[in-house]
Amino acid sequence: MSTLLEKPVTVSRTVTTNIEQARAMDDPARMKIVQLLYKNLLTAAQICQLLKKSGHTKALTTVRHHLDILKEAGLVEIAKIEETRGAITKYYSTSTKLLGYNVPEDFDTKYSSAIKNTSKKLEDVLDSLAPKATLKSKQKLDPSYSQYILMEIVNRAMTKLMESPKLKSQSPTGSTKPKKVRT
Repeated sequence: MSTLLEKPVTVSRTVTTNIEQARAMDDPARMKIVQLLYKNLLTAAQICQLLKKSGHTKALTTVRHHLDILKEAGLVEIAKIEETRGAITKYYSTSTKLLGYNVPEDFDTKYSSAIKNTSKKLEDVLDSLAPKATLKSKQKLDPSYSQYILMEIVNRAMTKLMESPKLKSQSPTGSTKPKKVRT
């Protein structure tokens, strides 16, 4: 047998998730729902309309099914319930910010020095966090679990930083409060 291709593949990205969340995000419409609910309070009917505008035509029952899957995975929650003329209206929101973009091909070369400098700084931060993550983890023997805990700590800290009012004022929307979207 002759080798037709062999190249080293280096790890350049880490995704933290669990099986339920990965399965829930396995549908493009559900990923879009999470994006729509970021900083927005929407009803299932509003989500249905917004999905249609973005090219995901789904029946209201299908949207409700998707919402149930996302709720079970902990990615979506009911943020508000209203009673209007005897009917109950549920508004959904998410505590997850989904950043789903394609990285440009020249990303590594263009940002290599920033990656290198940031990696050095993060190494110091992780060195201070590693003992805490190992001590508090119930699965001390699994090094991947300790890495997962560290990634979750950094992920949540970065999310908190990116959602801070200081950084939000630099963003195009500048909004920090969930808003009810009328469609």
